[in-house]
Amino acid sequence: MTAAPQAETPLLAMRNITKEYRGVAALKDIDFDLRRGEVHALLGENGAGKSTLVKILSGAVAPTRGEVSLEGQRIQIAGPADARRYGIAMVYQETSLVPSLSVAQNLYLGDEKFFNRLRGTYIEAQQLFQSLNFPVDPTAVVQSLGTAKRQMVEIARAVRLKAKIIIFDEPTATLTPEEKHYLFALIDRLRKERVSVIFISHALEEALEISDRITILRDGAHVITGDAKTFSRETIIRHMVGRSLSDELYGRAADGRAVRRAGEKILSVQNLSMQNVVRNTSFSIFAGQITGIFGLVGSGRTETAKIIAGVAKRDFFHGGDVRLGGSPVRYRTPRQAVGDGVVYVTEDRKSEGLFETMSVAENIYIGQISSRESHGFVTNMSEMRELAASWSKKINVRTLNSDARVVELSGGNQQKVVIAKALVQKPKLVIFDEPTRGVDVGAIAEIHNLIATLADDGLAVIVISSYLPEILSLSDRILVSRQGRIVEELSPGEATSESVMFAAVY
Repeated sequence: MTAAPQAETPLLAMRNITKEYRGVAALKDIDFDLRRGEVHALLGENGAGKSTLVKILSGAVAPTRGEVSLEGQRIQIAGPADARRYGIAMVYQETSLVPSLSVAQNLYLGDEKFFNRLRGTYIEAQQLFQSLNFPVDPTAVVQSLGTAKRQMVEIARAVRLKAKIIIFDEPTATLTPEEKHYLFALIDRLRKERVSVIFISHALEEALEISDRITILRDGAHVITGDAKTFSRETIIRHMVGRSLSDELYGRAADGRAVRRAGEKILSVQNLSMQNVVRNTSFSIFAGQITGIFGLVGSGRTETAKIIAGVAKRDFFHGGDVRLGGSPVRYRTPRQAVGDGVVYVTEDRKSEGLFETMSVAENIYIGQISSRESHGFVTNMSEMRELAASWSKKINVRTLNSDARVVELSGGNQQKVVIAKALVQKPKLVIFDEPTRGVDVGAIAEIHNLIATLADDGLAVIVISSYLPEILSLSDRILVSRQGRIVEELSPGEATSESVMFAAVY
């Protein structure tokens, strides 16, 4: 991709931006500028302040102090409407669409004409999606869409607003390789049209590939800004965490890690079916092993996991057979599955994994009182605090203070709370669905070590991921899902990126 033209006066300048929550600084005197027609990557660990900085720019959060200038003029962004008026659009990591409205209605929400013809709106929306190569039906209700297609709607809405600045917060987390290709082509087209892009991603290779400049934050402070060509993956990680993590991330079993031997058969699935999403799939899960399930978006892997955990229901007739410890089970609710020691860590933490307005302690305690050993819903405040302190230390949840609400945490720390809420239930089988989606490199190593420890302790673990290096590094067995069924089983020694991807596609 061609480098962005240099500009003497930046399109956007943020100076001395500070944000405090209850007297604790999440951002400390940050300076950031954006040139016209450039892609500027904003990188850092979870909790580094990336999302807080762009939320200030998009009007979702007010700074404690500091100033923002656009085209040399100081501006006040009091809310999202102001940001939109100044030509600033935000594509959030967790989508901000209205679930009960159609795709087209979400595209035009807040920018409706006085007289609307629904048919004309659908036609305009369809033309926009075709120009972006996004396979989304504008008449579909948003709540019926998967995570990837919701992200596409968010991106299309930002493009439709003809913004001067578009902020992408983890835009590729749920996209297939082909969809990522289309997104990067779109970003390059925006750059050529002199639109400026702020790109936040934990996929460092993507940042190096697509950005013109890179800014790195650590612990709410600015570390470095420079041309992307002057960085490598290793130098980025060193600036982000203050040390090298190359030896900790994605070490292959074939490169020396011993593969765990299968213990007792915990789960047996035969001919599992749910409409046209899961179709006659069969597999087994064993104690003391990590079973990785790889598949592209729409392969039925998540739906299979949700059936096992009681979140979704298989077909009543000819729905197949699920056996836990040799006994047939058919869960109508997740609570029944939890009672038998089966927990599911969702890929969608915002909608399905957390109570955002509650504190970290309250969220973890909800997991405790939902467990098999709970004797009721009477809150014991001292027990709740001790439980939260223990798990926060165990999995390194970083909070501004002990009473912090979950909504105030970074995405990676929210994910750790979801995991703690599941593990406090003392399960026998843990299903992790995209456990490191939207998580920084430091937290990835921590979560991977936690998952490995669970298997070493004898638990049966399933890891569902669309990121091949994660599957290859963690798994003792690899199952490949395609079109609603498990089509291949591979050992770590024989699995390669090419063989796994071939099975997932062909």
